[in-house]
Amino acid sequence: MIPIKLPREDKDRIIEAFIAFYEQERSEELGHIGAEQIIDFLLKETAPYVYNKAIADARQVIVQKTASIEEELYAMERRV
Repeated sequence: MIPIKLPREDKDRIIEAFIAFYEQERSEELGHIGAEQIIDFLLKETAPYVYNKAIADARQVIVQKTASIEEELYAMERRV
């Protein structure tokens, strides 16, 4: 799988949020570099699962929309 590359500003926001979360939940300080390493690890390890879930969700939406279109087409048929 292709690694996820986030725009720097997005990654920085995530890192800052993670640092704040870590401090609030664990009452411990976490530096920017440590937080970035953890975020990189989490992205690498969880990205395939998140990606596959997103694909499955999209597939389900398409199936539902297709069924809806099919129902509408049957409703539009005229008696002969």
